[in-house]
Amino acid sequence: MLCAFDEHSLKTHIDTTFTEENVFTLRNDFSNKGFIRLRDIIDDNLRAQITNEVHALVDQEIERRDLHLSTTDNTPRYMSVVRSEFIAEHGKVISELSKSSVLLDVLSRIANTKIIASVSKDEEFLITKQERKGDTHGWHWGDYSFALIWIIETPPVAQGGMLQCVPHTYWDKANPRVHDFLCANPISTYGFVTGDIYFLRTDTTLHRTIPLNQDATRIILNMTWADEKHITNPLHGDDRWWEDKDVKAAHIPD
Repeated sequence: MLCAFDEHSLKTHIDTTFTEENVFTLRNDFSNKGFIRLRDIIDDNLRAQITNEVHALVDQEIERRDLHLSTTDNTPRYMSVVRSEFIAEHGKVISELSKSSVLLDVLSRIANTKIIASVSKDEEFLITKQERKGDTHGWHWGDYSFALIWIIETPPVAQGGMLQCVPHTYWDKANPRVHDFLCANPISTYGFVTGDIYFLRTDTTLHRTIPLNQDATRIILNMTWADEKHITNPLHGDDRWWEDKDVKAAHIPD
């Protein structure tokens, strides 16, 4: 069976781009910030393949979400989504790349722990599309440790949609204390252009997208992985809003 992308070319590109000195610097930044930019982790040909596949998936099936989530202090989710299982079934390049040993090896070196491509089926991938004024992915953490986020399309920073992060924070779904963390810690804000990629420590980095301040398009692809140290941690809380808009933790705002 032929691979949907050229694994050998990916390895050559990564070996050339990510020297030991470069990885050392990225590892330190990632440990401090819970975030690093990795636009050059793939070449432009593979970037185009991923971009085209995401647009095709969005055209095939997308579902709107407008809700607040109690397990993150009732922060909002205003966006449309393409669910993980649909992406896994129809996104050949996305599915194969997410399990690439070449990709996972360099990310593991940066994260300083082995990254495992084994998460629940509804969390492997997520495509989100924000397009209306006020659309946002409100303050939250991830159930799993790592995500690689692909900026498929984004408006200028003046229109919103930037990422904000508070690293070294921890999620207690019964008492999330989001606003306490925001008061006690500095908030880092990052802007992007179309085609950017970033790596995020999702389970210990409180993060959100700044709401769009006018109608504009922001599309991202999220690939999720686990940390080998926490792969056996059970998932809890009926709050998987991307899979089911009617989960117990979700409620529709007035």
